[in-house]
Amino acid sequence: MRFHIQQESDIPASTQLYNQICFAIAARHYPPGHRLPSTRQLAMQTGLHRNTISKVYRQLEIDGVVEAIAGSGIYVRDNLTKREFKKSFYSKDKISKPPDQEAKKFIDNLINLGCSLQETRDILTNEIDWRIKCGSRIIVSTPREDIGASMLIAEDLSTTVNVPVEVVPMEELEKVLSNSNSGTIVTSRYFLQPLEKVARQYGVRAIAVDLSDFQKELKILKELNAGSCLGIVSISPGLLRAAEIIIHSMRGSELLLMTAISDNNGRLLSLLKASSHIICDGPSLSVVENALLKNRSQLMRLPQIICARNYLSIETINQLKKEIGVIN
Repeated sequence: MRFHIQQESDIPASTQLYNQICFAIAARHYPPGHRLPSTRQLAMQTGLHRNTISKVYRQLEIDGVVEAIAGSGIYVRDNLTKREFKKSFYSKDKISKPPDQEAKKFIDNLINLGCSLQETRDILTNEIDWRIKCGSRIIVSTPREDIGASMLIAEDLSTTVNVPVEVVPMEELEKVLSNSNSGTIVTSRYFLQPLEKVARQYGVRAIAVDLSDFQKELKILKELNAGSCLGIVSISPGLLRAAEIIIHSMRGSELLLMTAISDNNGRLLSLLKASSHIICDGPSLSVVENALLKNRSQLMRLPQIICARNYLSIETINQLKKEIGVIN
């Protein structure tokens, strides 16, 4: 994936790069464990100074999105490998060997560490019991200012995962867990690090999910004629900000871009009047369609509506179902 910096943009170059890398990771263009380009490679690609790129990488590491390995490089963080005994036997890295061989190898490793067979049994049993307990419900959490992102995640999960799914702002999460400390906290990679701290405190899991790659929407974006007005409507302010960064990096000033939170009626009407194409998330579709019908007489032409119905990738949903013990 190539990154593009708009030098004439009001958005600082470091912020543009930070958001583009986060999007690439969230959409699994760079999957967990993938080595990111070096500062030299990114400097050649973007025209930014290597010190600026190093600062962006440091901020990504502070935010828990990547990890730096001395003498090796910067890698996309895989939260499933961060805790002892948390690696799934059924991850893609493991498919080359049958599960029974992996189990024997794992038991041998514990014995070599000095564990008795009874202690090994207790470790495995406790881990499995803990995971089953954590799989009893899903709590989707992001900051209150972007609770729309939680709602998008919850909408995708509630129709595919056969366990209770609830949305809780990060600011209220500790209160909720103090009353019932079971479940799995699900969030985006942007917010994983602070939620892991809360999860450890209350003995629950915290797992990051990845976004869809939005290939259909990006293809439409690339094919729009220069001078077109594109509207983006979402319930998530964070998604709108990320979309602005990505679209400007791809098309620069070729497109006129307007964004609107779906409950901002005035902004939404202005967007409907100006846009030739509108991309919206699933929860915003009915709002956009109703606004079109209500204001039809004020519109010179009807914009084409493209609904990005899936916020999460199918792969990340399937992996989450395995992690919490849901059988397809």
